[in-house]
Amino acid sequence: TSLSCCPSANHCPTFFFRPSVISNCTAITTRARATSPSFLVRSISSTMTNMNTAYKLSSPAGEIKSVDCSPNKKLFWKDEAPPSWEELEEVEVNRREILKRVELPFWRILFSWTGTCLRALVLDWMIWIPIAVYCIMRVRARAGGDNVPQIVQALGDTNIDILGGFLSFLLVLFVNQTNTRFFEMYSLSKKAAGLIQDVAGLATTQLPQQDTQRIVRYMNAAHVIGYVGLGGPYSTPFFDHFNLEYNLLNASEKNRVDAFKMTSGSAAFKEVVTWCQRDVGRARKAGYIDSIEAEELQSRILGFRAAMDGIYDYCDQPVHFFYVHFLCLLSVMYLPLFAVDCAFSAGWGEESDWSLELISGLIVLLQSIFVVGLRLLGQFMIDPFGDDLEDLSVITYVSSTIENTRIITTQQTNVDDTFDKQFTKQNDPNSLAAEMA
Repeated sequence: TSLSCCPSANHCPTFFFRPSVISNCTAITTRARATSPSFLVRSISSTMTNMNTAYKLSSPAGEIKSVDCSPNKKLFWKDEAPPSWEELEEVEVNRREILKRVELPFWRILFSWTGTCLRALVLDWMIWIPIAVYCIMRVRARAGGDNVPQIVQALGDTNIDILGGFLSFLLVLFVNQTNTRFFEMYSLSKKAAGLIQDVAGLATTQLPQQDTQRIVRYMNAAHVIGYVGLGGPYSTPFFDHFNLEYNLLNASEKNRVDAFKMTSGSAAFKEVVTWCQRDVGRARKAGYIDSIEAEELQSRILGFRAAMDGIYDYCDQPVHFFYVHFLCLLSVMYLPLFAVDCAFSAGWGEESDWSLELISGLIVLLQSIFVVGLRLLGQFMIDPFGDDLEDLSVITYVSSTIENTRIITTQQTNVDDTFDKQFTKQNDPNSLAAEMA
């Protein structure tokens, strides 16, 4: 990790990938395996794998080998085929439309269906089990006479509200944690897009047009490939659409990226980022930019890589399954007991009352909606890069970034080009000779 974060290593990518350095690091890794915890060994081994891969695949194009650099299985993998571009675009349109509904009047929000919790609640069986338990108990209460079963009476004498308060606290904590994760991943996505535009702005004012266009192409390609590597719905059709429309990579560049299996982790997008770093290094050696300007470009390129790496880090470590299972276990135990308690409170035998039964049943329904709804809300926010309507608008982020960088790099002069004309005239030898004559 220290090697990958070292500025000198990033500015000279091949320095730490020399065989002698890798050999020494391998020896250190071997000794660490004997004394370090397992999680640390996995981290060291993953770093060594990336270093070896970067060294091997920085060789001439003829020596490239197809390797899978993914450190682990994709987190949000789905067995079915990845969605087509048309399906992704349809989801994106609905997603952007739903984002605008938060400003609608109360009644329009209340009676909405798409993008709400209603569909998920209706399809969750944990909503209906407490209702069924409550109805069975009420039928038993009316048909069983005044003799209350001992177990029901004992349950009615207990304070089930204590368990409900404890479960509510855990649910709110769970939602707060996933909500924080969601918006931190959103911030990383927008930060990556902003850094690409920063690179475009710096490159277009400092580098020749050909070099600028190539670096911007590579940055946008790395942006798209970065989302493909997450292993979610944004797969090969997603990349192919943007590559075909905006010519992000040519055939030889695409073949080089394919060697990294872009759907299997972050190795492919990191390789393209390294191309950008090398182009900046070549521009520095050619004298187009000085060391300070090169440092500015390198820092933003590496900042983009760090932002995308942050997204991968969050996806690699979701909320603990132990926590989610604990919430589900408490819910499946608490809600039926709560339904029995409410059914007993509505009266037994001749004490039964229809109005009280209706109110108690409504309370059971509301409590079930509260418990199940909070759990579903947290689970929906765990993976912001899926194909749910509540997820982040990745297509919008990518397409707007590409369009903005094209605007930045194609505008060669200011609206008021008086200064440009004066600067060109002052630095043109022919103009100076004509004035002196």
